[in-house]
Amino acid sequence: MTQVCLVGADDVDLRYELLSRETARAALATYDLREPFVNSVAVDTVSLGAAVSLLNDLNWYLVRFVDSAFVREPSVSTDEWLSRDLASAVRDGDLSPEATGRYLRVYGLADDRLVEPMNATRTDSGVPEYDRRSVDDTVVVRVTEAEFDHPGRE
Repeated sequence: MTQVCLVGADDVDLRYELLSRETARAALATYDLREPFVNSVAVDTVSLGAAVSLLNDLNWYLVRFVDSAFVREPSVSTDEWLSRDLASAVRDGDLSPEATGRYLRVYGLADDRLVEPMNATRTDSGVPEYDRRSVDDTVVVRVTEAEFDHPGRE
């Protein structure tokens, strides 16, 4: 199963915004919605292609209500997410799964909320330690080189 996770902007209730609109509600109707992080919505899809397609279907809402959209594809990584752009590049064959691990956005996880992302590049010893503040855990998202060079465009 490929997972999709949408993280809402700070000033919106993401679940409400998505489910109060007919088109978004219809696109999400066949999925079991979860909330892995505060103000997020996550679903399981059957494939990377289905995940990217769902994100494309929801694009109008993503632009208005979502800070970040992540995809976790087990054939790429079981514990790291892909940004929407990176997931699309893998699906389209523009990048191989093996070529996705260099550029990272590492989020702190505090009280089940994603906080203060930092850009980092993977080193020989792995993912650099999160140093923005004290957190309970971290969430690693692989991003494209363009997203890495221009943070905030996820």
